[in-house]
Amino acid sequence: MPLAMLCVIGCSGLGSESNAQASQQRSVAAPAVPSAPPLQPVARPVPPRAQTPAEFAANDQQYPFYMPMQGLRRPANRFFIKCDASQAAGRPVFQGNDPAGLYGAAVGGYEFIFEARDRAGRPCVYPFAMMLPNINGDLNGTQYIFRSSIPGERAILRTNDEWAALPMRALEMGRNRIHFEMRDIELDLPGAIQAMGALHLETFGGTRQGLFTAVLRRVRIFGGKNAIFAPGGESMLYIEDSEIAGNVGSNVDQEHATYINGTLVSHFRNVTWKGQRGGGNVASGHQLKDKAYLRIYENVTVSNTPAMGSPSAMPLIDASSFGFTWSDNLHIHRVQPLQEPRESLVDLRSEILYGNPEHYPWPTIAMPDWRMPANPLGALDKVYLSVFFNTTVSSFRTEPYVFALRPWGRGYEPGTATVVGEGMTTRAEQRAVSLAFNTRGSLAKVFSGPGWTYANPRLPEDALWVRDRDTFIRHALGLIGR
Repeated sequence: MPLAMLCVIGCSGLGSESNAQASQQRSVAAPAVPSAPPLQPVARPVPPRAQTPAEFAANDQQYPFYMPMQGLRRPANRFFIKCDASQAAGRPVFQGNDPAGLYGAAVGGYEFIFEARDRAGRPCVYPFAMMLPNINGDLNGTQYIFRSSIPGERAILRTNDEWAALPMRALEMGRNRIHFEMRDIELDLPGAIQAMGALHLETFGGTRQGLFTAVLRRVRIFGGKNAIFAPGGESMLYIEDSEIAGNVGSNVDQEHATYINGTLVSHFRNVTWKGQRGGGNVASGHQLKDKAYLRIYENVTVSNTPAMGSPSAMPLIDASSFGFTWSDNLHIHRVQPLQEPRESLVDLRSEILYGNPEHYPWPTIAMPDWRMPANPLGALDKVYLSVFFNTTVSSFRTEPYVFALRPWGRGYEPGTATVVGEGMTTRAEQRAVSLAFNTRGSLAKVFSGPGWTYANPRLPEDALWVRDRDTFIRHALGLIGR
């Protein structure tokens, strides 16, 4: 018997809204059963917030458990940029080593340390963006670090140069293990309309054995066509305690506050996104376009409040329906755009395969050898899965729904990664499930119509692993041998 959509129950945390269990409805009213509170994620100890430079420095030695940090070498080249002398010269002035001695090419990694304060004790504002030496030689185990001289205090790089950016370029990554880090740095590049990203993590050519990791702590980034741009590849990105303040490019429909292409992991903790540049009565881009295979959002705030232009009318988060998402305390704020807004706030789409096909354990189009089991909630370890805990929505209107899980297609346009036949597949052919628990705020219902979606479902015991962030991460990365 075909499955139909359950009626909406609302967002109070009681009951369950589902698009996939209509067969459970009966024409005769059942006795009232007290509803259990919505499922909550596994609680983890929260360390005290760092207050001193020593405490910030100690925290900076902690990395996500899935990032293999062993085998990295200390940067062979270390440079200290002086504040007052650089301000007076309008260019970097170094204390001791000067990268000019590298003759344009660094071997063994490098570390740039920016003096945090000027002589008056104020945060230092450097009137330029850095010109960096090319990466050369043996890349394996190399590190590229940009940091303030005082942990917890930002140094500011500010210029109107239209090409300004902080690029990380490792164009032939191969099987190498490479690490990038930026700590306590503000990139304020309001004129950088030409740069692909104010922070451009440009690594290409990696094979499955290689890995590029990027860790950003306590940063603020504004500028570029995308404030952060990360091409697809064997890459993992972790950002914490930061603000992504928007982009400045002029092709507003194709540029975003952040654009993460088909990478392995994007993991954000205590991060705010806003400032996507609008273009008048144009739909414009997304605050966060995230096509990573695995996405982890912890206490993330996303707003379409613009830094310049009008608010974007597009979904605030654009992600893939294939791959995996685990989110807790996602806060979404929508202000009224000039154009009629697109209905979803978080769009899980299937129109393009962004990542390396080897990043995915199962097909990303409908295939004849897959049919969703009769109880999808008992098969969560066999599907692409997104789980959202404690999402809040603040909007100028009552949003029709928060999350959309888009239907898959049947194939690809020849020679491209573009999916064709979307919407022509049956629900049973879809291999993606989305769950949401305790979604609240300015919304009519949690999910749009199509797809295997459930709000506040009661999970069987063998599905409760989805509560645990670390178990979820191990499951997703384990499927592809990471």
